Amino acid sequence: MADNTLIPVAAEFAAEAHIDAAAYERLYQWSLDDPEGFWREQAKAIDWIRPPTRIKETSFAPDDVHIRWFADGTLNASVNCLDRHLATKADKPAILWEGDDPGESRTVTWRELHDKVNRLANALKALGVGKGDFVTVYLPVIPEVLVAMLACIRIGAVHSVVFSGFSSEALAGRVADCRAKVLITADEGHRGGRRLPLKRQADAALESIAHKVDHVVVVRRSGAPVPFTPGRDQWYEEITEAADPVCPPVEMSAEDPLFILYTSGSTGKPKGLVHTTGGYLVHVATSWKNIFDYKDGEVHWCTADVGWVTAHSYKIYGPVLNGATIVMFEGVPTWPDTSRWWSIIEKLKVNIFYTAPTAIRALMRDGEAPVRKHDLSSLRVLGSVGEPINPDAWLWYHRVIGGGRCPIVDNYWQTETGAVMLVPLPGATPLKPGAAAKPYFGIRPVLFDAAGQAVTGAGTGNLCFADSWPAQARTILRDHQRFVQTYFAPYPGHFFSGDGAKRDEDGYYWIAGRVDDVINVSGHRLGTVELESAIGSHPAVAESAVVGFPHEIKGQGVFAYVTLKAEFAETDLLRQEIVAWVRKSIGPIATPDVIQWAHALPKNRAGKILRRILTKIAANDFENFGDVTTLAEPEVVGDIVERRRQAIGRR
Repeated sequence: MADNTLIPVAAEFAAEAHIDAAAYERLYQWSLDDPEGFWREQAKAIDWIRPPTRIKETSFAPDDVHIRWFADGTLNASVNCLDRHLATKADKPAILWEGDDPGESRTVTWRELHDKVNRLANALKALGVGKGDFVTVYLPVIPEVLVAMLACIRIGAVHSVVFSGFSSEALAGRVADCRAKVLITADEGHRGGRRLPLKRQADAALESIAHKVDHVVVVRRSGAPVPFTPGRDQWYEEITEAADPVCPPVEMSAEDPLFILYTSGSTGKPKGLVHTTGGYLVHVATSWKNIFDYKDGEVHWCTADVGWVTAHSYKIYGPVLNGATIVMFEGVPTWPDTSRWWSIIEKLKVNIFYTAPTAIRALMRDGEAPVRKHDLSSLRVLGSVGEPINPDAWLWYHRVIGGGRCPIVDNYWQTETGAVMLVPLPGATPLKPGAAAKPYFGIRPVLFDAAGQAVTGAGTGNLCFADSWPAQARTILRDHQRFVQTYFAPYPGHFFSGDGAKRDEDGYYWIAGRVDDVINVSGHRLGTVELESAIGSHPAVAESAVVGFPHEIKGQGVFAYVTLKAEFAETDLLRQEIVAWVRKSIGPIATPDVIQWAHALPKNRAGKILRRILTKIAANDFENFGDVTTLAEPEVVGDIVERRRQAIGRR
């Protein structure tokens, strides 16, 4: 699909939207011309104990990088997420929870959530947790994870949520790095019909590190017997039932830490990114409402696991700050069958659905039949996040899931940015399938070419952002120099995203992927996203991943892992057809040297393909995969390795 293909905003949608095209232009210009005035107005979206008078204080000088927003304001985050909604929503649902087993579900009202948060907050205080202490949360997607996060921020503690699919080694490093005082986990997690031994993994993690947590709080999820250390371990149910249901909120500075979230680092040591209270809450509260055009009473479902920033900003804090009902789902979209997501949307009458492109592509494999069994007419807005979505998946998502009527807000942002950077607002922006579209309010994208010069007009380059925005991470925990060197040293005065991008003639941005996700074929630089998009446009292809591999003549060759739709067979003829398809789509220089079939691709629980593993396999390195604890389905790697070994043996 050509870059200039536009799907216009429906007139009836724009007429009811919070922000239409004219409002977007006016507000965006205001946010650039007068950022302090703009964000002072946005700050009214949350309740302050002491409203801020100092709005923006930032410096990006090499020897003095600091970011502060609303610095003299004070507030409590849990009051904004809970207390202020009780007058009008006390007995309405805050959480609609669906278990891994389709027979399990729970509804938690705002009143019940408030009670649970207060009780756990008091229980944590009784365990010695106070303002500024770190609490690690290692839980599955159950309501108690939200309770734990909000209980921490009620008493001024800093939460560090660790994805429940991480191994004991990955958990250990994160607990030790933040020096957690308490770890909150569960006896087990449930996922895809399997049990995850969370308590046993937590014990193994704590045994492997010198840092000692004071207490381990254990939620009874399955009731399975687990090791229990008297004095250290506490049953969640027992300590919360005994706790006082009233916990006065702690007054916090806007620049006090709200949470830390670990993201992968190039050195192998995860980075604990610090997000603070006031700026983050203002930015995610207002941006969530705007980008999804939320109307009071709607049901919002973000499918991200709670260990990722997508869940923090737009599964939990954004919607909860706005008093929205959220869906929490413990399982996977393909169990017990591939219609599970669609059955939940029908059952809960979901209005806003937000997921990852990899999930959409995986579900495309089974065609439209699993979707057609369910009534998805409640849907009004769709979202896509995590990586660029290829136009064919975008169109399938729009037509089959959204019925051709739901705008797709395909947004770009990162753990480091805290909130959306590039996004089409559904009532304002005509859509281009595959494009991250236009900058959000206050966001100033800049493309730098290979010579370090800013690109004007249409062009490509490394994607950076000038100035600052309230949800921006402030530092890396106990390593501010690493923060400066990673994000601000490459292009002084600018935040470097690490991604490449294209800006077209209409000012729309197209994300090309990580700067290092480039294959140099005979001196020609090819972006893997462009190659994957071309392969993915073939009618037989459900999903693909492209990596470079050593090539005697070209330097690097193109190695494509391809997953087919269910109705297509893996044949040499189809291989040849896909090769020809790519040659026609991009040109002979992009010809795949190897196409290897794959039943599935190795992904983390956020849906991102782990290309470093695929790169190793393509280079015939079957042993040095590094940390594989983030894999959602570890067995996928074994299948791909075996296929590669067989292919080598046939040479």
